[in-house]
Amino acid sequence: MQLDDLYRRVIMDHYKNPRNRGHFEDNGVTIDLHNPTCGDRISLQLKVEDGIVKESRFSGEGCSISMSSASMMTEAVKGKTLEEAQAMAEQFSCLMKGEPVEFEYEDLEALSGVNKFPARIKCATLAWNALRKGVEQSR
Repeated sequence: MQLDDLYRRVIMDHYKNPRNRGHFEDNGVTIDLHNPTCGDRISLQLKVEDGIVKESRFSGEGCSISMSSASMMTEAVKGKTLEEAQAMAEQFSCLMKGEPVEFEYEDLEALSGVNKFPARIKCATLAWNALRKGVEQSR
């Protein structure tokens, strides 16, 4: 199996079986973003306690790239400090620019090929932009 095929499988797994999809009722930060270029929408919720992301959930609709990226991001930031979450968002931006990046949560590397399709970068970064805004609101 080639690496591209493996990456496609990881992306489709997160799209068909999204992690952390839904809402929690407790207080938390909610960020709603929309990508008018392709119609992707995301609502991200973060529950932050003592500067640590305790819980993250998302809902929305969009292409497989945007929804998979949101699923992966919500998994990756759980248990991270706000500073670590912000740093991960910066690393993800580097990945979208084609720069080599290693993530603790390896599924994120499956999105590395998105940078070959500039129109899809906004799809992949939508959830991460919501994360940035959520980190700012949580401080």
